Amino acid sequence: MTISAHPRKWFPQFYGNTAIRAVASASRWTVSGRVSDDDTEAKVPIDVRHLLAGCTTACRHDGKLRGAFALNDTCLMDLAELTVALPHARNHAFYLQTQTDGLVVIDIEPTCPPDIAADLLRLPDILYSELSMSARGYHLIAPVPANLHDFPTAAGKRVLREEHGWYEILFDHWVTFTRTPIPERIIGRAAAATAAAPRFASVNELYRDLAEHARVNPSMPSTAVGTGRSMPEIPHAAEVVEHTLLNARGRLRGPSDFDDDLSRWEFSVLGTLYHEMQVPLRTYSALGVHYSTSDRTWLLYRAALEVIPARAKHHQSRNGRAFLLDRAAALVADREAAALRAPHEGVSPAR
Repeated sequence: MTISAHPRKWFPQFYGNTAIRAVASASRWTVSGRVSDDDTEAKVPIDVRHLLAGCTTACRHDGKLRGAFALNDTCLMDLAELTVALPHARNHAFYLQTQTDGLVVIDIEPTCPPDIAADLLRLPDILYSELSMSARGYHLIAPVPANLHDFPTAAGKRVLREEHGWYEILFDHWVTFTRTPIPERIIGRAAAATAAAPRFASVNELYRDLAEHARVNPSMPSTAVGTGRSMPEIPHAAEVVEHTLLNARGRLRGPSDFDDDLSRWEFSVLGTLYHEMQVPLRTYSALGVHYSTSDRTWLLYRAALEVIPARAKHHQSRNGRAFLLDRAAALVADREAAALRAPHEGVSPAR
């Protein structure tokens, strides 16, 4: 679709929505696009200011676009500025921060069974709804649940995901808005659902159901593990990575084991690699070599690059570093926190 008129005329229900207007002034808006020439890659939020200004001699990224790397006006805009700068954009991406915005987004995947999707579409207190990028899923915006702080294990979660990956609640996450309303026939079908009662009577109930099944967060965030932007000189790095990969051969699970949820699968791979890495680390540590948490994170990251296929999300930056490097830091932080919680097991964290 080519947007020839002002986008507010094409999508009045989006730009005029109270929830959208409430976050319009935040400099966390951009558009999603492909950062490489590979048409099979998914679209990611881009550095919109770089898009408008163009490359300079300092640029080192591949392709014409680069992913958004900061959540402020360094590379993002407010909604009004974005609308003026790119009036013909096919989507708008926004970084949601529930604690600041007072909103959550319910993301219903195309794989969600129709009866469950219908129940979710019938939730009361929905402020805005639309079709997702695939045109087979849905985005719903709702006020922050009143019971948000009632479940300690869910505190600090960026996302709460249903076990099959059918739907999730986003709290601290990118959302790509299509601005396309859900067709009336779908809304009508959901409203006419014959079930005696919906699975969830409110967003509070939906949140409670997901929060009660949430895994305990590690007590140490990924940011507790510093890495810098480039890999330092690490003794026997190549040998540690090589032995880790050899030890992990045949032990890595596949994406299908996680309902093709690549984020969960990648974290599982990181966990397996980290476990197998302990053998070569202990070997060299016995010879007097010291490996810091930063060293372990970089070694894990290098091993992961050998077995985890590149995807568009890996072009994104998180906490000032490559996405997959930050996930490796999160895994190391998780293991460090577990070691601190279990001194009686004789496990001591690396220093």
